[in-house]
Amino acid sequence: MRDRIFYNENINLLETHNYNYTLQDVEEPQLYRDMFDYESVPKILFNFRNVPMHCPKDIWITDTTFRDGQQSQSPFTVQQIVDLYKLMSKLGGPKGIIRQSEFFIYSEKDKEAVRRCLELGLEFPEVTSWIRANKQDFALVKEMGLKETGILVSCSDYHIFKKMNMTRRQAMDKYLGIVKDALSVGVRPRCHFEDITRADYYGFVVPFAAALKELMDESGIPIKIRCCDTLGYGVSFPGTAPPRSVQGIIYGLYHYAEIPSSLLEWHGHNDFYKVVTNATTAWLYGASAVNCSLLGIGERTGNCPLEAMAIEYASLRGTTDGMDLSVITEIAEYFEKEIDYVIPPRTPFVGRSFNLTRAGIHADGMLKDQEIYNIFDTAKILNRPPLVAVDSHSGAAGIAYWINSYFKLSDDQKIDKRDPLIASVKEIVDKEYLDGRTTAIGDDELVDMIHRVDSKRLRKMMVGLSK
Repeated sequence: MRDRIFYNENINLLETHNYNYTLQDVEEPQLYRDMFDYESVPKILFNFRNVPMHCPKDIWITDTTFRDGQQSQSPFTVQQIVDLYKLMSKLGGPKGIIRQSEFFIYSEKDKEAVRRCLELGLEFPEVTSWIRANKQDFALVKEMGLKETGILVSCSDYHIFKKMNMTRRQAMDKYLGIVKDALSVGVRPRCHFEDITRADYYGFVVPFAAALKELMDESGIPIKIRCCDTLGYGVSFPGTAPPRSVQGIIYGLYHYAEIPSSLLEWHGHNDFYKVVTNATTAWLYGASAVNCSLLGIGERTGNCPLEAMAIEYASLRGTTDGMDLSVITEIAEYFEKEIDYVIPPRTPFVGRSFNLTRAGIHADGMLKDQEIYNIFDTAKILNRPPLVAVDSHSGAAGIAYWINSYFKLSDDQKIDKRDPLIASVKEIVDKEYLDGRTTAIGDDELVDMIHRVDSKRLRKMMVGLSK
């Protein structure tokens, strides 16, 4: 631990730690029944204490698609894992914004996937593992040629008392012994602090983290802490009380337990729709890494979507830092075509309808200038041009926009909504809905309608599709 008084070079002032937190080995579990009474929606409490924002110089993304993500659905094949791993590397770019990806290493299929990915020789993302915490599994990590592994160290009394039937002292001693086993074989441990948003923060989390810091200093081997918001209870509002305060969790580990930002990672779930905001907050308040999965797949409501944090990174830094964001579209297409995974159509960045307009008044705006209703240049950034669906609400503007977009008409060829062709097609569309139709009109149907109205003009427009 630092001296009680020290000079903080980050802010050029003297700082004091007037209290060192030690393990509180209580007889009864602390279940925070004022927040979590189970029979009502969990309460968000405030103590009105704020901590300083401290975004690290370097921030990055880590991946759990092949571990936590894969647990939530039919297992990937080895080839699918290899293909997705390559796409992640391409998305993350040469600077490794997607820094690591964790794998199971138990079955022969798991091992084959690890070997195949390692054989690619890609620098990023680094292949890591997740194991049961015993000596035999550490030997397996070494045998596979991996340098880092995740270890489950549940930290709430819900888990320590109710699941493991231990006291806090027993749990902490067990965890420290496991970490020592990893260090003894030269494996970098990544400690998964499960259920941290229901844990006694100052009575267990900080003292345990401080003990890990001592082991790290003694061994010279870095020990990471993954803050696992297992049930999505984390909140990022200013002044929220522990144990649910995301910024408070990160700040305390950095400030009181002296864990460097580069060794702090946030892993959240989306049970309360806060997963992206919480991950971003972890970055802003001192964690270098946020742990995600492709398309947010994972237990129950899922993990933080990796593609969302790639966009957040660009938003915060003002640069992609070499990431190829168009690969997000390739990944979405791979899931749908090769894995038969159904992406909800309104899912941001990857759903088929995320930049699709239906309302006629919006289509009219899009016809005049895409920037009016499109979030950014989705064609340039994600290789996803904005679309307009033609249905009962589209109007002439929607049909005109669809024609210009579908046939890739140049500016001097684009059709105005007042064009007689548009009026004729709109009559056919309107009749469909007068006759009771309720679904949107498909591309092939619209092409057929144009053919019925003006086949010669259709042939001219089809030229653009062949380019």
